[in-house]
Amino acid sequence: MYDYLIVGAGFFGSICARELQKKGKKILVIDSRNHVGGNCYTEKRDDINLHMYGPHIFHTSNEFVWNWINQYCSFNDFTYRPVANFKGKVFSIPFNMWTFSKLWNIVLPEDAKNIIEEQGFEIKDPKNLEEQAIKLVGKDV
Repeated sequence: MYDYLIVGAGFFGSICARELQKKGKKILVIDSRNHVGGNCYTEKRDDINLHMYGPHIFHTSNEFVWNWINQYCSFNDFTYRPVANFKGKVFSIPFNMWTFSKLWNIVLPEDAKNIIEEQGFEIKDPKNLEEQAIKLVGKDV
């Protein structure tokens, strides 16, 4: 007989099962996949860790959470910084002040706001996604 049935061996289910087990509870964990970890699952092939469902990125500014999670594995200081290469120029994604600075050679947020408003001036009430995008970030972006 089990004290708890946990459906899903992903991040939450695995952690919940472990913490309950440490308190002396008997746990049954079931999952439709044949591995533990859910979307955080990694396979090792030829000494290379393959993230089977995409990159595993753990964010927290809570020191207690950081110390707790590091008892199970160590994390490196990875920061996800996607970029777009457009006509030979590299821009950050999602768009931010750095993007607008490179695109329009400006440094102030007010300047970016003015350019965006200028480029979307004729659109009063956006009728589709393209018009809404122009209204939000301008024609250049």
